[in-house]
Amino acid sequence: MIRLIGVSKKFVSGKSANLALDNINLEIKEGEFVALVGPSGSGKSTLLHLIGGLDTPTQGEIFVNNKNLNQLNDNELSEYRNQNVGFIFQEFHLETASSTIENILTPTFFNHHSPQDKERATKLLKEVELPEKIYASVNTLSGGQKQRVAIARALINNPTIIIADEPTGNLDLKTGEKILKLLKKLHKEHGVTLIIATHDEKIAKAADKIIKIADGKLC
Repeated sequence: MIRLIGVSKKFVSGKSANLALDNINLEIKEGEFVALVGPSGSGKSTLLHLIGGLDTPTQGEIFVNNKNLNQLNDNELSEYRNQNVGFIFQEFHLETASSTIENILTPTFFNHHSPQDKERATKLLKEVELPEKIYASVNTLSGGQKQRVAIARALINNPTIIIADEPTGNLDLKTGEKILKLLKKLHKEHGVTLIIATHDEKIAKAADKIIKIADGKLC
């Protein structure tokens, strides 16, 4: 499903350059639960951004479902992200003054946005065990509740891939365990390919595959 061939990413600032990823060759099968582990600064987030279409490689090719992301223009990349990828971030990235359901529906505003979307959002809120918070303002929610809203938002467009960057990083141990349990449940029920960058050993042990990265290279 996902294939990276000789992928490198270099960030240039003035006269200095940082090679964030160095000749990455990688395959991830459809429906796999993959844990991407490595120290801070190892290139985990950069790799996720490339697979998610948030950035482009300096060198190499990225294929998702036989589609070469390198050949897509900006509009096509936006469409790829919106229709194929759900993102979950450590910092949640929610509109705190808006309600939970408004946040969940946000990705639908960029494509179809039909009356059925609200029905699906309501169903997803039940799946993440927050049905009573449907109209609550996000700024009244706990960290764990915010992450549940972010997970529902990631699923609203029926993505084939979920990319999560340290989804338990800002949560206490108990809440983090609940989020992991929820992600495992949703991965199984929705059949998505789940890629999580993490320092959490419990997440790594729960994955189908562990990919280790250090200094921009796979170990």
